[in-house]
Amino acid sequence: MLMPSLFTNSFMDDFFDAPSFGVYKYDAPAQNLMSTDVFEKEDGYEIDMNLPGFKKEDVTGEVKDGYLIIKASTKNSKDEKDAKGKYIRKERYEGSCNRSFYVGDAITQDDIKAKFEDGVLKISVPKKEAKPQVEEKKFIAIEG
Repeated sequence: MLMPSLFTNSFMDDFFDAPSFGVYKYDAPAQNLMSTDVFEKEDGYEIDMNLPGFKKEDVTGEVKDGYLIIKASTKNSKDEKDAKGKYIRKERYEGSCNRSFYVGDAITQDDIKAKFEDGVLKISVPKKEAKPQVEEKKFIAIEG
């Protein structure tokens, strides 16, 4: 009979990932948060970002210094206690996370469109060429 991984992942597994054996897995339950696919189109980019367990109100986006920054935070405020038992392991994510993508200085927040549906944030970013600054040539006046 196959046992669910809930019962096969023991606390001793984490012991062997300690610094003397490797790296702590503090973010193991959150390792798949904000998994992102970026698809290039002729006129722009489509970004699909997985945000399971988050609501639309939990997610913000902004453009700052040429970077698109997506932030998400959640907190389970339910304090569920049962007189017959207690949690021995709790893996549902509570906290905040963020990702950033360089979109260029020509892109503004008004250019970007976003939609949140079924735990997936879909973002459309248009392609814009940065306007090159034309260097004004100045010459030294030569007398004589």
